[in-house]
Amino acid sequence: MRLGLSCGFWGQGRDEDHLALVQRADELGVDVAWVAEVYGPDAVSILSFLAARTSRIGLGAGVMQIPARTPAATAMAAVSLDSLSGGRFRLGLGVSGPQVSEGWHGVRFARPLARTREYVEIVRTALAHRTVTYDGEFFTLPLPDGPGKALRLTHLHRPSIPLYLAAVGPKNLELAGEIADGWLGVFVAPDFFPEQRAQLQAGLDRRETPPEHPFQTDATVALAVGDDLEACARTVSPYPALYVGGMGSREQNFYHQLACRMGYEAEADQVQELYLARRYGEAARALPAQFVDDTSLLGDVDRITERMRRYQRAGITTLTVAPWGADLRARMDALEAAVEAHARLEAEL
Repeated sequence: MRLGLSCGFWGQGRDEDHLALVQRADELGVDVAWVAEVYGPDAVSILSFLAARTSRIGLGAGVMQIPARTPAATAMAAVSLDSLSGGRFRLGLGVSGPQVSEGWHGVRFARPLARTREYVEIVRTALAHRTVTYDGEFFTLPLPDGPGKALRLTHLHRPSIPLYLAAVGPKNLELAGEIADGWLGVFVAPDFFPEQRAQLQAGLDRRETPPEHPFQTDATVALAVGDDLEACARTVSPYPALYVGGMGSREQNFYHQLACRMGYEAEADQVQELYLARRYGEAARALPAQFVDDTSLLGDVDRITERMRRYQRAGITTLTVAPWGADLRARMDALEAAVEAHARLEAEL
């Protein structure tokens, strides 16, 4: 199991801290740094910046939003980032949610699985350096009634770029297994992961040809280091509260639905009610301690090592840590503790 890093959202006044964490992770041999986007700074710009300021660490879009770009624009960005980073780029894609897709990008959210399938097929065709033609429900290339010409990318740095899908729901997990090289998961609990792994495997079983490389499973977990478990949980709990309570509408929130599938239906409903009422602190406190602990790394290095071991035994191939703390020093200490814990696991092999 490899180790990854997520700094959270950029553009909120902590970019220098984020950069310092990524550069330290680069020095420590962390495998990959993932960059997200919502409706603030875009992942492509940040990854370009990081490519110029790091030397070894993998750089992943976690994720580039499917409604934000045409498939061709995503392919162009992917080959640009791969070239600028010397072949270190990993392409993560996700459909986002209906509020962002329709409210920010003006793209209908209906039938997200079918749209994702078409989108990935076009991106893969472009990244394979083949002429792009497509006749689908959502995309037609070139347009049939004008001067459009079928084209192909003019430059590739590598013959293939790893493509991951962010997926939360069961059907989307199956799709990831069927069409992607890896899965980007969030709020992954080792005891619940076998159910998710079975859904990924159902998709893998539908492939006409086996994947070229072993399928990757990357789980992002919040990280807080200290001797006081309750304090560590309070430090990270605003993160899951935002997603379970506020990342979507009352009717359609994929993270709320995930918490319900994990056995926390009543608690997830309460968190959502509080969050949508803008009672954010109460929403964070309403999260069950067990949910926070099961989906995070909390405690001292010994405990973090044991919790990492549970992810390793569950079959996660990359554990991406999101360090939380009051300041950069606390977050840096958390990162270094995670690297130490990971090294202990590596020494056991």
